[in-house]
Amino acid sequence: MTSHQAGPTQRLPVAVLAAAFLFNLGQGVLRPSLPLYLQRSFTANYRMVTLIPVVFGAGKWIASLPTGYLLDRFGRPLMIWGLLLIAIIDLASIMTSSYRVFLGFRALGGVGWAMFATVATTAMVSVPVVQRRGRAVSLLLMSETAGLLLGSAVGGWLYQGVGAVSPFIFESGCMLVAAVAVGRWASRPARRAPVTGGSPDWRLLRTVLRTPGVLVMGVTNAVLIAIQTGVLVFLFPLYLANRVGVGPEVVGVFISLGVLGRLLALWIGGSGSDRWGRMPVLIPGLLIYAGLLGSVILLRDPLALGLWSLAIGAAAGLVAPLPTAIIGDQVQQSLQGVAIGWLRMMTDSGQIVGPLVMGALADGVDLSTPFLVGSALLMMVAWRCRRQRKAMLTAGSGGPGVS
Repeated sequence: MTSHQAGPTQRLPVAVLAAAFLFNLGQGVLRPSLPLYLQRSFTANYRMVTLIPVVFGAGKWIASLPTGYLLDRFGRPLMIWGLLLIAIIDLASIMTSSYRVFLGFRALGGVGWAMFATVATTAMVSVPVVQRRGRAVSLLLMSETAGLLLGSAVGGWLYQGVGAVSPFIFESGCMLVAAVAVGRWASRPARRAPVTGGSPDWRLLRTVLRTPGVLVMGVTNAVLIAIQTGVLVFLFPLYLANRVGVGPEVVGVFISLGVLGRLLALWIGGSGSDRWGRMPVLIPGLLIYAGLLGSVILLRDPLALGLWSLAIGAAAGLVAPLPTAIIGDQVQQSLQGVAIGWLRMMTDSGQIVGPLVMGALADGVDLSTPFLVGSALLMMVAWRCRRQRKAMLTAGSGGPGVS
């Protein structure tokens, strides 16, 4: 691991945490109301509705890695440009009567998301003290989760009580406020080490991918997001309704318990890995997550399912910040922007592929199959992380975060 020569008293960028909260507050408000808006404005069918997250994810996928490369050239203002792009896209979206144009706008919104999220994540990873990096990443994810939780709770009310276009206007306003909040921080020059060796841009990613642990952590993050979006977000509510027979209100309670469990465990995962090492927390966390996910199909009692929802959310939150923190430990500071851009691209790949694959398994085999497949994937990733840990310790490149 490369040592970072920076002041140990450097504070976490609170402005980034505030912007992340506002950013996801706007996204959360739009989530429950967007399908209703599509149905009302474009008479959208299910296929048209599900295309929205696909093109949004594609925009993120395309822009994440280039943003990592551009970060060294344009710096932190890329974050503000991303926020302003989403704000403009939101206002433009409510002015079009063409579904295809609307679809293109949402893809551009994904580009703005990638610009903001890549810079924000790099800022938290760049904390100079290794023993604070896990907590820094956890705080970022906690800010995002809190914003989504609050926004999702009020999004439907805003749509119903104020008007169909109000969630778009609200999100645009959140982006503008977030841009103001982060403006002063973004105008300060970042303390970034120069790229060594004079390598041309096309060689930077190859250098990153050759760093021990980077490939494994990219795959791990992709699997985690694929399970989160493909199983827990889309199929778990259907499983509760169709197999257990609970009503929409109870389904909402179970999903909220999962989000609450994630929020509570994010801090434990980050701070625990700072104290005990990344891999000693990540590997058991993945195995616990696998056991909980695979066994949920055996439960029918609502009380047990409520506890399981809380526990699954907690297991997901425990491991969520660790791949990012490990990459921050392993990659030299001058390459962190490229590394985070690549990691987010892998994450977006999981977000796109996960729902498609898990949905096909549920339709083609059985609704319980995605839960079992997700459990198996988590165990495979845990096994690969265990092998990677041994290799890194043997090579002496693990650093204090991997031991």
